[in-house]
Amino acid sequence: MVAKRGSILRDFLKDEAAGGIVLIVAAVLAMIAANSPLAADYFHLLHIETGPVLAPKLGPMTVHLWVNDALMAGFFFLVGLEIKRELVDGELSRPADRTLPVIAAAAGMIAPAIVYLAIVAGDPALARGWAIPAATDIAFAVGVMALLGSRVPAPLKLFLTTVAIVDDMGAVAIIAVVYSHGLDLVSLAGAAVVLGIMVAMNRGGVVRLLPYVIASALLWWLVLRSGVHATVAGVLAAMTIPIRTSPGAPDDAESPLHRL
Repeated sequence: MVAKRGSILRDFLKDEAAGGIVLIVAAVLAMIAANSPLAADYFHLLHIETGPVLAPKLGPMTVHLWVNDALMAGFFFLVGLEIKRELVDGELSRPADRTLPVIAAAAGMIAPAIVYLAIVAGDPALARGWAIPAATDIAFAVGVMALLGSRVPAPLKLFLTTVAIVDDMGAVAIIAVVYSHGLDLVSLAGAAVVLGIMVAMNRGGVVRLLPYVIASALLWWLVLRSGVHATVAGVLAAMTIPIRTSPGAPDDAESPLHRL
């Protein structure tokens, strides 16, 4: 009997380091393109209008908007699921376990912002960028740890991941408070209603994922229209997904949050 050959691509995607490799290679290629004679074409590609018009203030959707406001919202949705899992049914379920990562994340946000402001002092145009060094890129943090694999001790991996998650929560708060201007109050009120419905579904014992997925898409659209950065919708939606706790056996296959 001839053994069936495996798929090289499937084997690669199953590898823990695959996401880190793809992410870092893509980042390197983007930096090369942005600083080469291809820069004009690269930025033109990012701003190609694809449509439709989902928010009047933003105009037709572009490649950049789809990445920045749609795909990133999906990524933050996954981050939100991870945050909720850890807080309710994971390594951060005890308040004492959250103290050090929270302190480390806060220091990791405040110190770079202070250094940045000290360097650009006196330039109001640049001062608004203080939040950029304050944010830790959780995708890169996890990607680098995945590349190192078993060489990273499990406790260190948990600590760094926790710091990155807490830091991202701070980044979402900064985006919502500092970088959201000219709010559409009608859309914002609609988003609040949809979020309330999702909370009510959770409390009412709704465990089917389809209603949450539909409501999450509507919440994202309303937040996008409101003027608040759409990534906020990802985290808020994730917080409403039901979770079934399973002490001693995490990732219960019957838990809606774990299935998602």
